Parts: sequence; C-alpha cells; structure tokens
Amino acid sequence: MTKNNPLHTFHIPVMGLAYTIDSPIRVAKYGISSVISIMDDELIEKMNAFYSKKFDMPYQEITQKIHDYRAERITSYLNLVDKIVKEKFENFKAELSESKLALENYIAMLPNKSEIKTGLQNVMEDGFAFKENIKNYLEKNLYPGDIDVNIMTKLDKDNFIKDEQLPIAFNDAHAALRGFVNSTLESSVVLSAGMNPRLYSYFESFSAFFPDSNNKLKKKITLKVSDFRSAMIQGNFLAKKGLWVSEYRIESGLNCGGHAFATDGFLLGPILEEFKQKKEQLIQSAHELMVKALGQKEMHVPEQPLELKITVQGGVGTAEEHDFLLETYKVDSVGWGSPFLLVPEATSVDKHTRALLAGAKEDDLYLSHISPLGIPFNTLRGTTNEKLKLKRIEESKAGSSCPKRFLALSKEYDAKGTCTSSKKYQDLKLEELLLQKDILTAEVFEKKKNSITEKACLCVGLANASYLENDIKIKGQAQGVIICPGPNMAYFDQEVSLFKMVQHIYGNTSVLTVINRPNLFVKELKMYLDYLKNEIVSVSEEITLGQIKKWNSFKNNLLQGITYYEDLFLVTPFFESAKKEIFSQFNFYKLELGEIEIPELKLA
Repeated sequence: MTKNNPLHTFHIPVMGLAYTIDSPIRVAKYGISSVISIMDDELIEKMNAFYSKKFDMPYQEITQKIHDYRAERITSYLNLVDKIVKEKFENFKAELSESKLALENYIAMLPNKSEIKTGLQNVMEDGFAFKENIKNYLEKNLYPGDIDVNIMTKLDKDNFIKDEQLPIAFNDAHAALRGFVNSTLESSVVLSAGMNPRLYSYFESFSAFFPDSNNKLKKKITLKVSDFRSAMIQGNFLAKKGLWVSEYRIESGLNCGGHAFATDGFLLGPILEEFKQKKEQLIQSAHELMVKALGQKEMHVPEQPLELKITVQGGVGTAEEHDFLLETYKVDSVGWGSPFLLVPEATSVDKHTRALLAGAKEDDLYLSHISPLGIPFNTLRGTTNEKLKLKRIEESKAGSSCPKRFLALSKEYDAKGTCTSSKKYQDLKLEELLLQKDILTAEVFEKKKNSITEKACLCVGLANASYLENDIKIKGQAQGVIICPGPNMAYFDQEVSLFKMVQHIYGNTSVLTVINRPNLFVKELKMYLDYLKNEIVSVSEEITLGQIKKWNSFKNNLLQGITYYEDLFLVTPFFESAKKEIFSQFNFYKLELGEIEIPELKLA
C-alpha cells in the first residue's frame, strides 16, 4: 500500500447501499477514492453478474446454498472491482501518454496546488521527448483512487439455518469483514455507526490488519466518528489488540446524509479544533498500547507510530469551504457526498430519483424517523418508496414483506429477530395499540400509530436505484427507492459532469445557481438548534432529571460553539465577502438559543 501524496484532496464517502456500490469502477482511474457498502450481499451478487458481463469476465454465481455465501459474494465482487479498476487505470495511463488533449483535461481535474499537476505541466513542455517522459512520469506518480469498503457496525444480525443459530463469525457484519479480508484489495474498511466490541475483536483473527516487517498494513481500519472522545475510546480499544486505526473520518452529527448521530451539542468546528490540537495525543496513546499488545503477541513491533489521517465530511458545498477545512484544521481530505448524487459518472442513481434530487428544496430534505434502527435518518420527500408506503397504510396493509432481513434486529417478538419496518412486526404493534384505543386521545393514538407505520424498508429501498439504473429485474413487493442525501442537496439543482464537479470542488468553476446558500457551520448550527427544540417539545412521558441535565449541557455546548466561531471568523482570511452576513446569523441564533427554555423538574 505504498502511496505517494494523494492525487486529490477530496473523497466520495459511502452513500446508502447502492449509490456508491460501483463508484470505484467509475472514478478510481482518475485517482479519486470512494467507498462501497458491503452490507447487501444480494445486491453485490447482482452487480457482480452485471459487471462480469459488461467487461466480458468469467462469472460463477454464488447461491445461498454455499456455506459461507455472504462472505464469498463480497470477496468475489471486490476482486472483480479491483481487476476492472486496474485494467481501466492502465488503459487511462496509455490514453494520457498518447493524447495531449486527454492529458490537458486530466491536468485540469487536479487540485491547483498539486505537485503532480505541476509535474505533468512541466513534462508537457518537453516537446521532442514528450511521449517517453510522460510515460515514465505517469508510471512513477499516478495511481488509482482507493477502493474502500464500509461496514455499518450495528448491522450484525445473528444468522440461522432453520432453527439452529450459526456461530458469531456468520453474523452479517462479521461475514462482511471476512469477505473484505479475503479479497485482493489493499485498502481500508470504514467502520460506521459506533463501537461493536465483538466485531472489533474479530479483526484480531486476520494478519492483514497487523503491520508486516516493513511496517506496512495490507488492510487498514478507518473509523467514522463524530467527536474526539469517541475516537480516543475506539482507537485505544483496537490498539490494545495490536490494531492501528489509519484514519479518523469526522462527520457532522446532523449536516450529513443517511443516519444522523447527533452529538451533545458539539459543533463541527470545535470538534475539528480538538482533533487538530490533540492529534499527537491520539497517535502516541494508540502507539504505546499497540506496541505493548504486539509484543505480547510476539508479532512485529513498529518503532515509530504508523501513519494516521484525519479527514472530514458533512455539508461541504463550495471550494472556499473545502480549502478552509484543509488549511484551518490541517485535515488530509474532505468528503463530498450528496453533490455527487447529481453526477451520473460517479454514482448509481436512477433517472427519476436524480431528477427528484435536482428539484429538491430545503423543505424537501428532512430528518425523519423512517429508519428501523431507531436513529434519525436524513431523507427526501416525494420518493417512490414514500408513495408506496403511504398507499399500503391507507389500504391497512402497513409494513414490508422484509425479504432481506439485514435490519431484523428487534428480539421483542422473535428470538431470530424482526425488523420494525416489517408487516409482521407492525401488525403485532398495531394490534397492541388497538387494545389501548379507548384510553388514549385520538391525537395520541394517531401519533403512536404513525410512529409504528412510518418505518421504511431501507434494505430494499436503498438498493433499488442500482437495479433501476442498470435494468436489473426487481423481484418481490414493490418498495420503490429511498434516498438519503444531506441537507446540502438543496443547493445543488442540476445534473453535472464529473469534470465539472471536480472543477467546482477546486474553485475553477461553480455548479451552484442558488445565491443564498448558508455557510456549512451556520447550517449545522441551525440544525442543532432545531434538534434541541424538537427534543424538548416531543417528550410525551414525564421529564426526568437526566433529560434536563442533558438539554442544559447541549445548550451550553452550542453557546460555546458560537463563541468559538465568532473568535475564529474574526481572524480567518476566508469568507471575507460573507463575514458580515455570517456574524449576523451567529448573533441571531445566539439570541434564539437564549430563548429556548429548558423545562424544570416539577416538585410533587
């Protein structure tokens, strides 16, 4: 995994189950890194068949009759992606050495301050020896983007053959990890959704995650985190097993796509500041623990700490915000997710959904409760899934047939697990609710009914876009498409080419037509204010001392965050043209925050 300086200063994070399922095949040849979700082995098997046919490569179906089919499907698809990317990359290098126009276009896609961009421009001026020199330069300095994979740690359901529970190694996330490890990829597994000690311990089973005699890691670990404390706890937990975290991927708690893991009022700026100030502490703490663990295991012990990257994502929308994050917080890369949903060359989205995304306004993007995980979920109004779900509710047929069962995690009615979006689960819950109808007000009854039926089948809805885009037959109950963009999507309103989006990221053009897009920090602050207000008003049970304490802490953290931003924006050379407006917005939200009344405990 020897890498020179990265070719790009951005990456494409994982999006849903399907939206980045084949992104490396589309963009890796340009040096752009992206992340594949490896949770849905059924989708993966279908994509394996599709791309094997498209690139005329041998395909052997892996059916559910095979003992370790989930892991084997994942390994097979990742090997195929790896092979296709390597072939496309070699062809791309050949094209660049043959065509000056292709080379000029590629140079235009690279960051303005890139050493490789300068190097390529210099070689282009060589004239007579151009062809030979460019070939040598490309060979030494170009490499494809990383093909990283994502495992959502909470999706680790037990699996059964009839009534016999399989060993833990056959749990969903465990099998996905094994599928990645057995592949030819030399890249990272991005772990999201918090700590799963049982899964983290499983990493010890694989030598690929331990440094070899040259201090190289064949497979790397990336943790998606929302604050420094979480990074330190998880990093040290893994280090005690001799495992190194190569990257901490910081994501805004609310200003992101998909599931939203809100912090206790800690804002992105102060969080990044803490990582910047304490990065060495993070490195040294993990290094000392790792050295001790590797010594006890009698494995190779690196003398110096291994490389550790800090990256950030969530709500970034302009070149100035991109540069600000890189320069102010010294992060290694900035994630651009939702805007790439409007780039057909980069993501897998059907035409109808892409048009819906392009037309989405602020009010169309909202934090919903449709996820069966019980975690707030950023989504879009008007999707085909929403329409089909409402139709079933109206016909008293609420719930999904639940064919995939990845989210069948509730043990309330069945030891094997049931998904809260399934018809089976919702029927039982609605029956229980009917028994209470006489003692509940009509309003409370409807509220409780809606909280049961609003859950959507993410397993199918988040995969369907790829099937539709590639004309792959969809079997079973119609679920339509669910899409999970961040709120930032509201300010991107047109389908754009990959070239133009990359130019936008680096400030050489703009794809934004919206004039009043708020600064990413301002947007996140507003979302946290709304979140706090909603938390207070939506409590239906008796308020506890713990809740009051949490809300007060949340409010204080937001106030401290605003003060931090006011001090930062006074001295930063960035955002000069918008500073007056930004300060005005900070002041407005500070006043609004002051008006939020935290309830007090009523004495009996």
